[in-house]
Amino acid sequence: MKTIFSGIQPSGTLTIGNYLGALKHFVPMQDEYDSFFCIVDQHAITVPQDRLELRKNIKSLAAIYLAAGIDPSKATLFIQSEVPAHAQLGWMMQCVSYIGELERMTQFKDKSEGKEGVSASLLTYPPLMAADILLYGTDVVPVGEDQKQHIELTRDLAQRFNTKYNDIFTIPTPEIPKVGARIMSLAEPTKKMSKSSPNAKSYISLLDDEKTVLKKMKSAVTDSDGEIRFDRENKPGVSNLLTIYSLFTDEPIDQLVAKYEGVGYGPFKEDVAKAVSSVLTPLQERYYELLNSEELDNILDTGAEKAQARASKMLKKAENAMGLGRKRR
Repeated sequence: MKTIFSGIQPSGTLTIGNYLGALKHFVPMQDEYDSFFCIVDQHAITVPQDRLELRKNIKSLAAIYLAAGIDPSKATLFIQSEVPAHAQLGWMMQCVSYIGELERMTQFKDKSEGKEGVSASLLTYPPLMAADILLYGTDVVPVGEDQKQHIELTRDLAQRFNTKYNDIFTIPTPEIPKVGARIMSLAEPTKKMSKSSPNAKSYISLLDDEKTVLKKMKSAVTDSDGEIRFDRENKPGVSNLLTIYSLFTDEPIDQLVAKYEGVGYGPFKEDVAKAVSSVLTPLQERYYELLNSEELDNILDTGAEKAQARASKMLKKAENAMGLGRKRR
């Protein structure tokens, strides 16, 4: 069975964009792959975090994973910092990385531009991301388009290590969903929906209640011609809402377009909101059951143990390949 690995940062509540682009796809994947789902809290601290808020976000994200359908009997769910092998292999990956290739990373350029006192970790976290993936012999990494560059670097580092030291790392392949990988902002439909946006109306959080979802959907930017059709270039707002509607109902976009022919934006937006809430409401019920439960802690404890057992084997191979420590029999 092939292995998949995916990590999400605990930096705020996930949006429907995160759900449609990632979590929704993870559920069927756990039946097809040996699955490792990681809360990458060490990546979150590349920018300043309030420690209490970070701990709250870590447990919240874990509960969301489970509420969205991740089954701990099928998949391994764990917190990155609770598996020391990640940081250990991350340092080793830094040692085979080149400054030039790290400086070329788009996210480093975006997050450091115009800022003083930029953390060194903003430059060096891609090798940690590579370690996250390589520790588990990962074959497939489900990612959004904005992370593809990081997977390409991971592949380069793995090949470089295998050539220079020993052929131990599996070369992972990125898997980008054909539909839903890029859900756009409700306020600026030419930009990707982001949980870090200062405009709360631009995104729908997975924890937004039914009234909030409806309110945000009604304020979603569309256009003035009133026609419901799919045209990303000329009608980005309407096209985004059609994509969201289709992905939440599994109804093809062309059928939705036919269904709403001659119907105004008002009723259309209300129906999109209903479709979203029909999925979010049961997810939220399970989320609040789990959030502060002993069940959640037990799942994370078990996940950390399973992940460490698997990761430590690969770490030892890498250390032996580089000549670190004493060779163990």
